Amino acid sequence: MKKLIVNITAGWVIVMLITVSVSAQDLHFSQYYNSPLTTNPANTGFIPDGNFRVGANYRDQWSSIPVPYRTMSVYGDFQLLSDRLIYGWLGVGGVILRDVAGSGNLSSTKGYASIAYHQLLGESSLLSMGFQAGSAGKRVDITKLTFGDQWNGKFFDSQVPTAEPFTQSSVNYFDMNVGMNYAYFPTENLYINTGFAVQHINTPRETFYNGDNKVPRRYTGFLNASIKTSDVLILNPSAYYSRQASTSELVIGFNAAYNLSGDGNKQVSGGIYYRAKDAAMFMVGYQLSNIKLQFSYDVTTSNLAVSNSRRGAYEIGLVYSGLYSNRSFTNAKKSTICPSF
Repeated sequence: MKKLIVNITAGWVIVMLITVSVSAQDLHFSQYYNSPLTTNPANTGFIPDGNFRVGANYRDQWSSIPVPYRTMSVYGDFQLLSDRLIYGWLGVGGVILRDVAGSGNLSSTKGYASIAYHQLLGESSLLSMGFQAGSAGKRVDITKLTFGDQWNGKFFDSQVPTAEPFTQSSVNYFDMNVGMNYAYFPTENLYINTGFAVQHINTPRETFYNGDNKVPRRYTGFLNASIKTSDVLILNPSAYYSRQASTSELVIGFNAAYNLSGDGNKQVSGGIYYRAKDAAMFMVGYQLSNIKLQFSYDVTTSNLAVSNSRRGAYEIGLVYSGLYSNRSFTNAKKSTICPSF
């Protein structure tokens, strides 16, 4: 019976993801704070400690069960017109995502161009608005899947034709996202940032069948803070919420950065987060000058723990940020006064 359940899962998981609902299948990272352009388009060019930023993320999820997920992304963004606009600047960038899952190698590839405008409001706040547009595609190897009508009572016979009404093994569509952010920084030791985004605002059609299945809009909100408690310690509490159709995700937690070198060039970090009804996430990291590397591990707390022995996922986030050559912030206000060492 266990073998039967595993084989049915391996085949039917692909169908369920794209015909019943795609609400839980948007690519995401536990380290959402290290994936700014997928969290909110308004984060494009929102770089408190630099003029440009490049990064990469890798996530390996559920490797201990038959349908693992591997998700990766690369992104980059930079500021424009900061030397011409006294109280604002433009951010432009892009992100590419890739995901492969399951026995049928269900793959998802997405690429977005992103633009945002950032406007200072007085001495201690900033408003940002952003837009993303790009192409998304999914592909599945149907020959590697087995279905319920191929079960002969003893095993799945892949030589028996299935009645599943596939009309294509790949699908591509145009996708759009929008978002806005607000930052408040009353002192050099306190920084608060909140944002809201809507993804798939055009609800594109996505199906391998001859149907009209559409990707539902995804609504995402977050609240971050950065609190400098001393010359050696900065606390970063945050909350993240996302909802798509009937599926929702809530993450709360914090991380802390500890100054090792006095000037902030060497830092260690650690944190703990909790995704409601799913996993506890532990993070450690190290920063050397402008390069930050963080590793996190998800420990499953849901009923799936019985199947994966609580081995949920591990994730790596790499970020490099800096200033343009021979240039710095032309207006001190544009540093957004994020606490730093």
